[in-house]
Amino acid sequence: MRCTIVPPHILERVAEAAEDPALRESARRSLTISSEQRAARRALTIEAPAPSADFTAKRSVHNARNQETLPGDKARDEGAPATGDKAVDQSYDWLGVTFDFFEAAYRRDSIDGAGLRLVSTVHYGRSYENAFWNGEQMVYGDGDGRLFLAFTGPLDVTGHELVHGITQYTANLDYQGQSGALNESVSDVFGSLVKQWHLKHTADRADWLIGQGLFAEGVNAKALRSMKEPGTAYDDPRLGKDPQPGHMNDYVETHSDNGGVHINSGIPNRAFYLAATAIGGNAWEKAGRVWYDTLTGGRIERTTDFAGFAAATVATAAGLYGAGGAETRAVRDAWAGVGVAVPR
Repeated sequence: MRCTIVPPHILERVAEAAEDPALRESARRSLTISSEQRAARRALTIEAPAPSADFTAKRSVHNARNQETLPGDKARDEGAPATGDKAVDQSYDWLGVTFDFFEAAYRRDSIDGAGLRLVSTVHYGRSYENAFWNGEQMVYGDGDGRLFLAFTGPLDVTGHELVHGITQYTANLDYQGQSGALNESVSDVFGSLVKQWHLKHTADRADWLIGQGLFAEGVNAKALRSMKEPGTAYDDPRLGKDPQPGHMNDYVETHSDNGGVHINSGIPNRAFYLAATAIGGNAWEKAGRVWYDTLTGGRIERTTDFAGFAAATVATAAGLYGAGGAETRAVRDAWAGVGVAVPR
């Protein structure tokens, strides 16, 4: 399970197409690190803990000092004052916002539901162009400064990656094919909702972008992904063009990236956008509740595909709002809007 925010196809493109040898080398090294972390992640054994009701954030931010050893030197612990290191303090703040969101919206106590300490490492590697959840903690690179800026910057990067942890402790969706694309999509959904909650943006005001602010000036990119309009997030000669589809008619069959988990996630991403905007109001309250209860409520299995997840969200919505409720119709119509039919 390689839970990185930047898809491999972007870094592979940079490694091949960038004119600057330094950018090509940074991309190659970033791909190597991601591959090594994937192997380490597969070796982890995760056991679900007993639920708790402490609801007190326990944060610990470390500084790798541009090395690749985890967790690095401790830089800021829970309750300690700001350090003046922007990456350290951003990571600390965004860990707290994500913790507070899941407590406030869904009464979840940290990533594992049992008060797990939130550990992160900043300044990882030299010009490392990614951020990831390794199964135990968050890790952020500083970017190269020319294509990618520091990965601690966008709140939804932290939210997205921490939600991979929530998924591993709940449905534990296989990181392959459609279940893997759902794994990525769930992280995008709640990464976006964390940002919307923090900014107090209703569904109609939200930008529905993942990783906005991550690209340097001069890069023709507004974000890594657009949940509203998959396939429109970037179009730059060094990055390539955003390949995400927003409908099953354009589903990408590929052996790369574990069966296109970062590409085909655009389809369930748009389904959530359609459901949330049709329901209206704060997206985390109703549409988000449906997705959260589906992820954590035992309705899906590790190998669940798009059709199975769609059916589960409709069943969850019916349990919450009634089979004939407007919210349930919105969820059903959203999946139909991306070409995933749900039997009545």
